[in-house]
Amino acid sequence: MKLLKDILFGVSLHSVSGNTHIKINHLSFDSRTVNKGALFVAIKGTANDGHTHIADAIQKGAVAVLCEEIPSILHKGVTYVSTANSRRALATVANHWYDKPSAELKLVGVTGTNGKTSVATMAYQLLHQLGYTTGLLSTVEIRIGEKVLPSTHTTPDALTTNEILRQMVDAGVTHCFMEVSSHGIDQDRIADLKFSGGVFTNLSHDHLDYHKDFKTYRDTKKMFFDSLPEDAFALSNADDKNGSFMLQNTKAIKYFFGMKSIADFHVKVLEKSFSGMLLKLQHDEVWTSLVGTFNASNFVCVFAVGVLLEIDKNELLTALSTLKGAAGRFQAVTTYPVTAIVDYAHTPDALVQVLETIATLRTRNEKLITIVGCGGNRDKAKRPLMAKTAVEKSDLTIFTSDNPRNEDPEEIISDMLEGISMEVNHKHLTVLDRAQAIKTACTMAQPQDIILVAGKGHETYQEQNGKRLPFDDVAQLKQQLQIKK
Repeated sequence: MKLLKDILFGVSLHSVSGNTHIKINHLSFDSRTVNKGALFVAIKGTANDGHTHIADAIQKGAVAVLCEEIPSILHKGVTYVSTANSRRALATVANHWYDKPSAELKLVGVTGTNGKTSVATMAYQLLHQLGYTTGLLSTVEIRIGEKVLPSTHTTPDALTTNEILRQMVDAGVTHCFMEVSSHGIDQDRIADLKFSGGVFTNLSHDHLDYHKDFKTYRDTKKMFFDSLPEDAFALSNADDKNGSFMLQNTKAIKYFFGMKSIADFHVKVLEKSFSGMLLKLQHDEVWTSLVGTFNASNFVCVFAVGVLLEIDKNELLTALSTLKGAAGRFQAVTTYPVTAIVDYAHTPDALVQVLETIATLRTRNEKLITIVGCGGNRDKAKRPLMAKTAVEKSDLTIFTSDNPRNEDPEEIISDMLEGISMEVNHKHLTVLDRAQAIKTACTMAQPQDIILVAGKGHETYQEQNGKRLPFDDVAQLKQQLQIKK
């Protein structure tokens, strides 16, 4: 329980109607979850406007309302507070409500188009292996030490994030690694959090349905680094053309990692196979079961994070060799007699990286069959690019349904096929049902062939017409290839 005036500290207020010295015992921005004595924050969302639910929140017991537009009819005994941006204000009040948990641990944010989940997950594994009580906020899962919670968003809303961080602090967590999405930055979900470090992995075509153009998407990512404090570190990918740009205006201490460019932390691939890589990390050789040059980049990034968190280098090198990739990130379901790989690649650049990695490992005496689709109600511009990449870099491509959401799966694939020329029509086919597409690939595959199932990775569902139906690429492959768990 806190006084309203205390949790409003730092919020830019336009007007106040009522008493701010009242006690608040609950905080919510969803009228359905409001309890007696609550502060209800009315947020204008993309699909719903919380201002239309103010009366519902009051009926359920809200004693205060934080909003952008104070209603014309005021309820007696309710305090109304207006601000220019209630979503931004939510971050401030949530931070106060949970007693600023991000300041009580070392919070490291990881942003970029690809690699966020892998870097955050491996950094969590690394510190957990070294005996630290560690937290993780990722697309795949939330971890509070040993406790695992399901994840619904790459970057949760500000209230949920602060609640989870408070749980982490109370559980003795000393370090937390958090994926920071462009949506999360733009929607102020990370505002008022104190970050000890920020990491930039790379930038490529994605989320342009939301950001409208690449420049806006890029600049949104940069805002995260612009907001880092002076005592934080800012670690960026020297091999990415946007790597230096991201750190242009940061007050944090700048560092770079890379494979091809001059960097503070450097890695070179000495040997590679489907079973792993031998890397030269700075001046030391390290074996990892991770596969692909993009994972070598992730690997040196995680090493750099460990060094910047002041962990002993020798301890880091020992623990690094045991790291495993995140679920659904170049996950080898089997390597005999057929090599079957599941990867989350859902952007043109990510798909290129995965297919090029396979190209460097294959003998060319086998076929590469790629199964790919595109999500509905998302960036349409990437659909023909994804299709073109898949067909060019595979022996056979099977176009199928991904997460169609509220779109017609056939129309999504029709958009994808616009990127295909008539000359390569013999190199692709369409099997709309994803389970049937996987079955088709497994039936066609001969010993030594490679199957890549791209797009959904760790997901265990398929979104269709407002429902999440059970579906798991890994389980489907195991069933069709008759692999015992």
